[in-house]
Formats: sequence, C-alpha cells, structure tokens
Amino acid sequence: MNDDQNRNEAFGSPSKAPRNAKRRRKSRGMPPPATFDIDTLPGGSNLTALETAAVIRRTPGALEQWRRDPNHPLKWRYVDGRPLYRVDAVRDYLAGSDQAAKPSQPHSARGDDPATRP
Repeated sequence: MNDDQNRNEAFGSPSKAPRNAKRRRKSRGMPPPATFDIDTLPGGSNLTALETAAVIRRTPGALEQWRRDPNHPLKWRYVDGRPLYRVDAVRDYLAGSDQAAKPSQPHSARGDDPATRP
C-alpha cells in the first residue's frame, strides 16, 4: 500500500466531514443590498428578517434586538414562529426615519456658537 491509501484508511475518506465538526453559524453581518425594489411590491406582502435587513441596511441582529422592544416603530408579526415584516410597515418605518434624521436647523444657525455671542 502507498502512503495516500494508509492516510485515507487511518482518517477515513477525505470527502466525509468529521462527526464532531462545528456547525456553521449564520452570517450576522450586513446583508447585501436588496435585489428588489420595495416600492414595486404590494403593501400586504411579507418580508423575512433578512430581506428587511437588506432593505433598511441594518444587520439581522439589530432587527432581533428591536423585536425585544414592543414599542419599536418597525412593526412585525410572527408566522409559524418566524418574524415577518409587512412591506407597508417597512415603508412607514423608512418614511419616519427619514423625517427623524433631518435636523430642524442647520448647525451654523445654533445660538450656542461662541462667534455669535456679543
């Protein structure tokens, strides 16, 4: 027998994974941008957590944390134990976050700037 055959017999077939191999975990990072346009979907359609994360550009872990807060503005519901987000709820969340992100006045107009004091 040659060395390759001895190795295969000693360690098993190279194509089989060891039984005690660690199970691969889900990627918890930022998903790639959505491949669909949320504005073209019907409002009653459901999105998975991963699809929703792709649309709003957050990680699935962030959505998981938000679901712990029942008063969070992004609404969801559980279907068969999985969280689903309605398209109209995602649109409402995006519209609300756009309004909240805009400052009420420009930075230079604030009265606490030392240059504006007499």
